[in-house]
Amino acid sequence: MADNNLPKDYLVTEKLVKRFDEAVAVDEVDLSIAQGEIFALLGSSGCGKSTLLRMLAGFETPTSGRILLSGQDVARLAPYERPFNMMFQSYALFPHLDLWENVAFGLKREGLPKSDIQQRVGEMLDLVQLGAYAKRKPHQLSGGQQQRVALARSLAKRPKVLLLDEPLGALDKKLREQTQFELVNIIEKVGVTCVMVTHDQEEAMTMAGRIAVMSKGRVLQVGSPQEVYEYPRTRFVADFIGSVNLLDGKLSVDETDHCAVQTAIGEIHVGHSISGTVGMPAAVAVRPEKVSIGKQAPQGLSRNLFNGRVKEIAYFGSFNTYIVVTPQGLRMKITEPNGSHLNLLDITWEDEVFFWWDDTDAMVLRD
Repeated sequence: MADNNLPKDYLVTEKLVKRFDEAVAVDEVDLSIAQGEIFALLGSSGCGKSTLLRMLAGFETPTSGRILLSGQDVARLAPYERPFNMMFQSYALFPHLDLWENVAFGLKREGLPKSDIQQRVGEMLDLVQLGAYAKRKPHQLSGGQQQRVALARSLAKRPKVLLLDEPLGALDKKLREQTQFELVNIIEKVGVTCVMVTHDQEEAMTMAGRIAVMSKGRVLQVGSPQEVYEYPRTRFVADFIGSVNLLDGKLSVDETDHCAVQTAIGEIHVGHSISGTVGMPAAVAVRPEKVSIGKQAPQGLSRNLFNGRVKEIAYFGSFNTYIVVTPQGLRMKITEPNGSHLNLLDITWEDEVFFWWDDTDAMVLRD
């Protein structure tokens, strides 16, 4: 993650806009990325994240706005004039060249002395732990190894900013999870500033120090994985990051340290205020893993305690998921760790159950 002593505004976008005819792909995006940081642009297809990355790379020209690197506007520079390098999802390795030649390709085009190329390629292949495979062709490697070769080639030119476009999208789930940590370790070892694009929330939360969640060309929230998950600012962010129960209603209480929302299942108490107006529309967001479930109501609990009937149960190995339908017809998703003590719950389909959560485990969203 970013060193606290490094510049916090190393790579900056100021009101960056990209229009394609009448369509706005990127809409006045302001970002400030620290030197040495791994920063993720996260969103669904068509949200503008790839267009934003291509503007950073120089493959798209902004309609308006600025891109600053150490205070210098690079928005109108050609890609080869920028100290950036981009690694594509397809890896774009040359099939007729061996690993060594693939990594050396960009260095040769720059006209570096042979001794410098030899040294740098060796360093990069060792960095990605593929030095012993230098004479192999890309087709002789696994998907994860090809990904590391593409990374070595991108880092060989020693860019100030590394741009990753869906870097693990071509890998299967198990290999992708394994490679996430390898990739982060390599990037942090080099110390390069990294901006990555992904639609995979787990990938963003595992690899990035901070995440920008995008929708319809706009950045809705920027924060650490924990901040974005635990304290979403909008319904979209709450729903896009992880799984969430959203309960619509109207603000019924708003004090300095707590509030309440009247919903279809009853009044929900929340351990924070929103400085709103009583009666205004509001939604309560509560994560499934924050909700407890049982056949008996816990003694002494009177707030945020509701009931319903179990309609679905799914076993996922490490946890169980319950879908509970309330008397009002609302569906609540509840997840519980799969431990031996849970066998005592003995909850099955069509059981009448209680469910509850703590005041501090819910968030009130305005939009």
